[in-house]
Amino acid sequence: MNANLPQKTPVISTWLHNATIQLVGAGIGSAKLDAEIMLAHTLRKNRTYLHAHGDAALTDRQAEVADARLQLRLDRTPIAYIIGHKEFYGRLFRVTPATLIPRPESETIITLLSEMISKNSSLLPTAPQQLVDVGTGSGCLGITAKLEIPELEVTLLDISRHALTVAEYNAKKLGATVAAHYSDLLSNYPLRADFIVANLPYVDTTWLRSPETNYEPQTALFAAEGGLHLIKRLIGQAEAHLSPHGSLLLEADPRQHAEIVTIAKSNGYSKREIRDFIIVLQKD
Repeated sequence: MNANLPQKTPVISTWLHNATIQLVGAGIGSAKLDAEIMLAHTLRKNRTYLHAHGDAALTDRQAEVADARLQLRLDRTPIAYIIGHKEFYGRLFRVTPATLIPRPESETIITLLSEMISKNSSLLPTAPQQLVDVGTGSGCLGITAKLEIPELEVTLLDISRHALTVAEYNAKKLGATVAAHYSDLLSNYPLRADFIVANLPYVDTTWLRSPETNYEPQTALFAAEGGLHLIKRLIGQAEAHLSPHGSLLLEADPRQHAEIVTIAKSNGYSKREIRDFIIVLQKD
């Protein structure tokens, strides 16, 4: 055998098989799906293409890029950071290590907003209603709210300028007309809002969590006081920034809900609804 002969690159099916075995060995439960996503992204094809062209050989460059992405995933880098986007409410949002990766749990906020408005048309009078997304990150909540309920006027707030840049990119790409401003919670927001939505850091550092979260911005995940520090601050600030009978929609772990409701009641809110990870509070 001539050692100087160039090594053949694998065909699609072989690369997927080998990658899946390695990912399974690393303890990644979504091994097969992750392998398909990474290779499809590398080839700029959909996953259906991979199965229909399993015998097609990768080019040297394709194999190099796919292998590099595989190594990142073996190191437990989240798949969303590897491919640069994550789906939320049926749309793709750009994400970077400066932004929290959108979670399916947060989609309940959009569902609740839509239901609240559809059940009470008076929530949308002739003057547009104001919605502010606090700690917007990638912008997924505020941008989706605007696209699903175009009558809303939406403002995105974040203390991370990098995150705001990502959110503005997503808004432009998805065709959502929103405002974006730098702000520590509501400190730089001069208006009164009818809806305040927020997925703030609420994870306590002592909780068990997946290794992938080590790659996400820690300031977007963790908070002091059992994970409630920023939520408490927002509840205190929001009272002066909500319109009469306005609503505050918060995401938090269900084990925190009872304490949040108690704090909210002492600040002049009533509990409107709790669904999954989301608490809806209404200003009395």
